[in-house]
Amino acid sequence: QVQLVESGGRLVQAGGSLKLSCAASGRTFGTRAMGWFRQAPGKERDFVAAVSWFGGKTYYVDSVKGRFTISRDNAKNTVYLQMNSLKPEDTAVYYCAHSTVGRVNSDYVAGDFTSWGQGTQVTVSS
Repeated sequence: QVQLVESGGRLVQAGGSLKLSCAASGRTFGTRAMGWFRQAPGKERDFVAAVSWFGGKTYYVDSVKGRFTISRDNAKNTVYLQMNSLKPEDTAVYYCAHSTVGRVNSDYVAGDFTSWGQGTQVTVSS
């Protein structure tokens, strides 16, 4: 079992920046990737970004490319999401997710992630 705790969400103005953190604990020895998803009111939970744990390869949804950066600190079992140039449409609850699936030549999908955090609210005002 892996436990994930997110932090960093808050209200921010459009154009601003925010950095989310997610610390993993428990049975983390099987980590192969960690990622971020988000869910806006009335919508499904969508993939935002992921990072492979050992190679550091990153994956992003098109709408955040060039604005968001995912990174990880293996020693701290922590993943970060740096969000710049925030837009009102980025408003959502952001969830951290953990995967024991290793991918080399294909993108991560939601089904690869089996542990989830409780979510942190990000609100971007216009």
